[in-house]
Amino acid sequence: MTGKHSDSLKSSSFPLDHGPSATIETLRLRASMTKRIRTFFDSLDFLEVDTPVLSREVLPETTIDPLAVPLPSLNESRYLQASPEALMKRLLAAGSGPIYQFAHAFRLGERGMLHDIEFTMLEWYAPGWTLDRAAEVLDTLCQMTIGSSGVERISCRNAFLTHAGIDPFLASVEDFCRVAAHLQIQIPKSLEQSIGNWFEIFLSEVVGPRLGYARPVILEAWPVCHAAFAALSSDSPPTAQRFELFIQGIEVANGWQELVDPEHLLERIHEANQARVQDQRDSLPIPHRLIEAHRFGMPQALGVAIGFDRLVMLATHNASIDDTRSFSSERA
Repeated sequence: MTGKHSDSLKSSSFPLDHGPSATIETLRLRASMTKRIRTFFDSLDFLEVDTPVLSREVLPETTIDPLAVPLPSLNESRYLQASPEALMKRLLAAGSGPIYQFAHAFRLGERGMLHDIEFTMLEWYAPGWTLDRAAEVLDTLCQMTIGSSGVERISCRNAFLTHAGIDPFLASVEDFCRVAAHLQIQIPKSLEQSIGNWFEIFLSEVVGPRLGYARPVILEAWPVCHAAFAALSSDSPPTAQRFELFIQGIEVANGWQELVDPEHLLERIHEANQARVQDQRDSLPIPHRLIEAHRFGMPQALGVAIGFDRLVMLATHNASIDDTRSFSSERA
């Protein structure tokens, strides 16, 4: 295990493999961060909410596999939520106003220094907000947790040109292959040759790891093929109004200007399921309640999801999210 232990635990007869993943000191710092963040959002008149971890519906995403929980007594399965997104959006449609929560999230097959099957996500939604306002909030959150000052905003195009020497909006598959060979990027043999997949490889292997060292970086104006559930800009050609926050080369948050039209949302869900099938993943059921909530009256809004364990890891100068939590999935 990569988790650390306090001296008191090390020197006692308490069995280390039964002990916590983080030191008690780190857990105190985590609790302090949680308290300060709650106070901050409360000061902005956000409502703290607590949505179910287990739900009949899940929001299908291309590369995220949810955990299904069979319920024999009900003759059905429900899903541990990979994010509280779908349920929080249903609250927005019901007129909740700005909301936030510290949510337990679950994703199948994710494990590493920055991933676990279960983790904590700080997610928030604000009707009427734009990225300009969200950038101010992200800057404040970074100041109060990691002691940074100011955030830099850079478009995907400029970031790729600066750090990889390629324009992700104009490059062909052949261009990506050529630059990848020049940069000696390790490419999975099973990689499907598409612009979207090449964008992901370059983001994870070249561009992302170089962002956010002088100060946190917001990477914005994404290619439409990676819009997920973000609205598109009115530019010509359009870009996805999606963004990610990087600190010291680590993606800490992602968000977007929300797609509010129910038919467009349904179309994106179908596209995600088609991509899942092409990637030999199971197609997931359509979240009809979420679609109906959008028809009921989803407001123009912006949403952000922060990997809270990663933020604590950076704030406490630890090497793994295991070092920030009471128990990792192996120790639970």
